[in-house]
Amino acid sequence: MSQSHQHHPSAADVEISPPDNSEHFLSVQAPSSPTTQSIGGDTLRSRSDSFNSTAYSTAETARSRASSDVRTIKSRFEGDELTTEEALKPDKRNEKDFEVANNPFAFSPGQLNKTLNPKSLAAYRALGGIYGLERGLQTDLVAGLSVDETSISNKVAFEEATQAAKTKKNQDPRPVVDQSIIVTGHEVKGQYHDRKRVFSDNRLPAKKSLSIWKLFWNAANDKVLVILTIAAVISLALGIYESVGQTPAPGEGPSVDWIEGLAIEVAVVIVILVTGLNDYRREKQFVALNAKKEDRQVKAIRSGKSVMISVFDVMVGDVLHLESGDSIPADGILIGGHGIRCDESSATGESDAMKKTGGHEVWQRIEEGTATSKLDPFIISGSKVLEGVGTYLVTSVGVNSSFGKVMMSLQTENEDTPLQVKLSRMAGWIGYLGTAAAGLLFFILLFRFLAGLPSNTRTPALKGSQFLDILIVAITIIVVAVPEGLPVAVTLALSFATKKMLKENNLVRHLRACETMGNATTICSDKTGTLTQNKMTVVAGTIGSKIRFDRTVETDDEDKHHTRFATAFERLTPAARNVFLQSCAINSTAFEGEEDGQFTFIGSKTETAILTMAKEQLGMRPVAEERAGVEIVQLIPFDSDRKCMGVVIRLASGTYRLLVKGAAEILLEKATAELVDPSADALQLSDLSKESKTAVAASINDFAAQSLRTIALLYKDYQQWPPAGARTLEDDRSMAVFEDVFHDMTFLGVVGIQDPLRDGVAKAVKQCQDAGVVVRMVTGDNVMTASAIATQCGIQTEDGLVMEGPKFRQLSDEKMDEILPHLQVLARSSPDDKRILVSRLKHLGETVAVTGDGTNDGPALKLSDVGFSMGIAGTEVAKEASAIILMDDNFSSIVKAIMWGRSVNDAVAKFLQFQITVNITAVILAFISAVSSPDMHSVLSAVQLLWVNLIMDTFAALALATDPPTEKILDRKPTPKRAPLITTNMWKMILGQTIYQLAVTFTLYFAGSGILGYSKSDKTLQKELATMVFNTFVWMQIFNQFNNRRLDNKLNIFEGVHRNPFFIAISMIMIAGQVMIIFVGGAAFQIKRIGGTQWAICILCALPCLGWAVVLRCIPDKYAAFVFHIAGKVWFFFYRPTMKVLSFIFRPVAIAWHAVFAPTKRFSKRATAKVFRRKSATDEKALDDEEAGMKMDKVAATSTPQTPVKETPVTPPDVMVSPPPPITLTAA
Repeated sequence: MSQSHQHHPSAADVEISPPDNSEHFLSVQAPSSPTTQSIGGDTLRSRSDSFNSTAYSTAETARSRASSDVRTIKSRFEGDELTTEEALKPDKRNEKDFEVANNPFAFSPGQLNKTLNPKSLAAYRALGGIYGLERGLQTDLVAGLSVDETSISNKVAFEEATQAAKTKKNQDPRPVVDQSIIVTGHEVKGQYHDRKRVFSDNRLPAKKSLSIWKLFWNAANDKVLVILTIAAVISLALGIYESVGQTPAPGEGPSVDWIEGLAIEVAVVIVILVTGLNDYRREKQFVALNAKKEDRQVKAIRSGKSVMISVFDVMVGDVLHLESGDSIPADGILIGGHGIRCDESSATGESDAMKKTGGHEVWQRIEEGTATSKLDPFIISGSKVLEGVGTYLVTSVGVNSSFGKVMMSLQTENEDTPLQVKLSRMAGWIGYLGTAAAGLLFFILLFRFLAGLPSNTRTPALKGSQFLDILIVAITIIVVAVPEGLPVAVTLALSFATKKMLKENNLVRHLRACETMGNATTICSDKTGTLTQNKMTVVAGTIGSKIRFDRTVETDDEDKHHTRFATAFERLTPAARNVFLQSCAINSTAFEGEEDGQFTFIGSKTETAILTMAKEQLGMRPVAEERAGVEIVQLIPFDSDRKCMGVVIRLASGTYRLLVKGAAEILLEKATAELVDPSADALQLSDLSKESKTAVAASINDFAAQSLRTIALLYKDYQQWPPAGARTLEDDRSMAVFEDVFHDMTFLGVVGIQDPLRDGVAKAVKQCQDAGVVVRMVTGDNVMTASAIATQCGIQTEDGLVMEGPKFRQLSDEKMDEILPHLQVLARSSPDDKRILVSRLKHLGETVAVTGDGTNDGPALKLSDVGFSMGIAGTEVAKEASAIILMDDNFSSIVKAIMWGRSVNDAVAKFLQFQITVNITAVILAFISAVSSPDMHSVLSAVQLLWVNLIMDTFAALALATDPPTEKILDRKPTPKRAPLITTNMWKMILGQTIYQLAVTFTLYFAGSGILGYSKSDKTLQKELATMVFNTFVWMQIFNQFNNRRLDNKLNIFEGVHRNPFFIAISMIMIAGQVMIIFVGGAAFQIKRIGGTQWAICILCALPCLGWAVVLRCIPDKYAAFVFHIAGKVWFFFYRPTMKVLSFIFRPVAIAWHAVFAPTKRFSKRATAKVFRRKSATDEKALDDEEAGMKMDKVAATSTPQTPVKETPVTPPDVMVSPPPPITLTAA
C-alpha cells in the first residue's frame, strides 16, 4: 500500500505543541518478552503527553532563564558557527552514505550519522531538530510508523523537513490518539520496503563463515596428511612403474603394489571429506544458535499502539520506548521522558552516567541561543539505560549505527572453552609421544634397511618402494597417534548440548558456561519468578494500623477491625479513596495492555497485582484516565538498595504530594503519622504511636509468615517543591534529593501479595542437594517471607542460617568465610550483597552459579562462574552480563543445565578414555610388529590404520558425545576444579583394556600360525592371519565403545542406549564398514577374505573385552590408584632423560622440517586466498600485524562517537559494564 493512501492515526492533520498541565503521565515498564503482539495502546496518548509536557515545562524554565543574564551571555555549543552545509558535509570515506537513488526521505543515512560522529548539536540543528527529523523521515512522534506502510510515493524535500520545526511552533496541541485503532495482526507484504532500501534494517551482515570447500582445504592442509599424501603419490608412481615398466618374474603376475598407494590416497580423501563435513555441520549449528542468542524483543510504537517487535525489525523512523535496564538497539534522538541517564562507557568510553535532554527542549534552547554542549538528546546504540523512562526516535540502524560500525570492525572467532584448551594440550602431549614412537620406528627400520642394502638384490624401483613403505608406516602411526578428535569431541558435545538445552529453556550465550555448570557446587537463586510463579495477587493487608482485610475472611468481626476485602474498601471516603488510588495508579510503572487478546496489566508483577486490587476494590478507571489529570513533578525510580520507589505530583490546590511505595518493614521506619479514620470526609491523621507501629509490624510479620510479599504505602504533602531546606540535584535544581524528603511520612497501609511456588521447585532443589550442589536463596524480601518460602522449597533446614543483607555486609571476610557453609537464606539483600556473597564463595573454592534479573545484578552475574539471567523478567543489561538465559525464569531449568553440563564433561571423558586406549594399542601393535617383521612391514597397513583413525576421530566422537543425560547423573558430587582430566577409574579402564587388546593381538600375530596350523612360508595363509589380527583389533574397538558408555564402576553398559539413535546408527555404520572391508577390501587394504571359522575366532577373541571390563570395574579404585602411583614414578624416572635425548636428536630435524614446510604453507595460504578471493582475518593479521594495528587505531578514531564536554559530572550507579556482545545488532 502506498503511503499516500495511508493515514497515521492523528498524525497527518495534527501537530505537537505543549499540552496543558492537566495531561501528564508517569512512564511504564514493560516485560522483556511478553507473549502479546499489541500492548498498551490505551495508555499511549497520556504517556506521550507526559513526556512532551515534561519537555515543555523544562523549556519554559529555559525561556525564563533566557530573559535573564543568561540571554546576554549567549552560551554556545561546539559547531555553533557552522552552516548547514558544513555541519552535514560528507566525510571522504563515507560519501556513498550521502548518495541514495530515489530517496523519498529528506535525509540520507550519512546525514543522519553526522549527529553522532561525534555528537553534534550543529548537525542536529541542520536537520531541523526533532520535528525536522519527524517530517523528513515521514514518521510520527506520537503514533510511530504505520504498520501498513510499504512503498512511499510522497517525497519530502530537505528544505521542507528542516522548516517543519518553525511551522509547528505555534500550532494547537495534538488531540488524543484514536483509541479505536487496532494494530493489524497480519503480515504486510513488502512492509517498509523503501525504509529498508534506503536505511537498511537492524541487522549486521553475518561474519562470512568458511565455505565447505574452504573447510575441505583446511583439512587437506594438515601437515601429516600432506606428507602422507606425497609419500603415497610416490608409492603410487613406483607401483605403476613396477607394474608397467618391469617384467614380472616367471610364474608371477604383474605387480599390484600401486594399489596400496591409490588406497592411501582414497583413504586420505575420505578423512578430508569427513573432517570437512564435520566442521561444516558444527559451523552451521553455531550459526543457528547465535541467531537465536542475539534476537530479542523491543517495545515500539506503531500505528498508535505499543507493540513488541524483534530487534532485527527496528526501522529508521520507529519510536521506541526506553526503560531502566534496556540495552539500546539503535541510534536516535530522545523525544521526551523522565530522568533518563545512560551508561555509554561501552559505546564511547565515557565513564560518567550521561543525562539526556528531550529533543524539543534542545531545539528550543538552540533557537533561543542558550544551548550549550552539555545538552545531550543523542541516544547511542549499544549503551545502557541506567534510570528513567521515555521514548526516542530511531535515526540509524544496523551497519549505519555507531554500535554497528564498531561491531563490524570487531567481529572475531569463537574462543575455545577451558575444556577445549585442556584437551588441545593433552592432544599435543599424546601426539608428541606418538611422533616420538613413529620417529624411533622409522630410524630403526631405516638402519635395518641401510644395513641390508649390500645384500639386497632387488631392483632400484623395488628398493625405493621398500623405503617408501617404511616412511608411510611411520607417518601413518603419527596420523593415528595424534588425537585430533579430542577438541572435535568437545565441540560436538557442546553443540549437541546447547541445542538440546535451548529446547529445555536454557539459552547458552557462552559455551564455557555449559561445561562449567556441570561442576557447579552452589547456586545463589533469586526468589520471585525463579522459585515462585511470579503470578502475584493481593490477598491481605491493612488500612492504617487498625483495619485489617483478608480474602480468607468470610464475615466481618464485631469491631470491624478484621474484615473482608469489600468491607474494608467500602468504608473509604472519596478523600481517602483518592490518596489510595494515587498510590496505586500514579506511583506505578505498570500499564494496561493485551495478552492473547485479553485485557491485562503489563509490567512488574508486584505492581500489576496492586493495580488489579485498585481496579476491583477502589473502582479505578482505566489507568490512562487516572493518570491524565495528574501533573508529575519528579519521578523516583525503584532502587534495589533503598527498596522503594516514589513520585511527586502537583495537586489541584497547588500543593505537592510525595507518594512512596516499597518494602513494608523499611518504609514503616520512615512513618511518623497514620491515617486514622478512612471514613471521615477529610483525611484525618494522627501520630503513629509505638503501639500502632508494633501492631503494623506484627501484621507484616504475620503476612510474611504466610509467604506473602509485603508492600507499604506512604505519602506526605508539601507546600512547595523542592521543599525548603532540601538539597537539590546538581544537574536539575527543580528536583529534590530523595533522602532529604523521605522522612516523617504518613502511613496509609500495607498489602500482602501472594506468589505461589512453582510446580516442581521443591523436587528440583532436592535434586540439586542430592547432586552435591548447595542452593541458597538471595532475595530482597524480609526475613519472615524469605524464610517461609525457603522452608517450603526445602532450601532452609533446621540447622541452616538466615541472615539479612545489612548485617551480612558488615561482617569481616574471616567471619563471612566462617558462616558461609551454614548460610542458606540472605534476606533484604542488595545487588552488592549478592556480589560480596559470590566473591567470598569463589574465594573458598566454590564453583558458583547465580541468578539475576536487574541491571544492578550485572556485577554478581559477571563475577560468578555461571550467571543465569531471566528471559522474561530480566533487563537487557542482566542478560548481557549472564552466560545462560533462563527462557522460562524457572529454577527447574537450572537443574537441566547442571545435567547437560555434566553430560558434556562425561561425553568428553568417555571419548578420551576410548581414544587413548586405541592410540596406545595401535601404536604399540604397529611398532612391535614392524620391528619384528623380517620384511619390516607392520601387521596393520597404512590404509588399515587410517580406517582405525577414522573410527577414533569421527565415528566414536559422534557416538559418545550424543548420549543424553538422565536424572541419575545427579546422583554424584560435582567434580572439583583441579581434578585431572583422566581419573583413576579411567586409567584403570584404559590400561586394562590396552593390556587385554595387546595380549590378544600379539597372541594371534606371533602364535597364531602355530595355533591355527598355518605355514609361515605360505604367504596366503599369513595374509589371512594378518587379516584376522586386523579384524579382531577393530572389533575390540567396536565392543570397547560400549564399555566406554559408563565412567563409573556400575556394570550396565547398555543403560539408555535405546534413547541415543546416534550411537546405534554409528555403531551400525562401523560394523557395516568393517564387514565390507573384510569382504571386498582386498588389495586396497592388503587383506584376504576370511571364512566363517576365522570370523568366529575374531569375534570370540574380541567379545571378551566386555567381560574383562566387568573384571576391571570390580577392582577398587584405591588399589588401582596405588599401583598407578608407583608406575608413575617409574615412568617419569625413565621418561625425562629419554625425552632429553630425543629432543637433542630431533631438534635438527624439526629445524629442517620448518625450513622446508614454511614456504609451502605460505604458498598454500596465498593460493587459497586467490582461489576463494578472500583472506581470513587471522591470516591477514599473521601476515601484517602492524597494518592490522593501524587499522584498529583508525577504527577507534573514526567509528566511535565522541562525548560532549560535561559541565557537571554525574557518578553512575555501581554497575559493572563490559563491552556488549552482539545481542543488540546482530548477524542475519
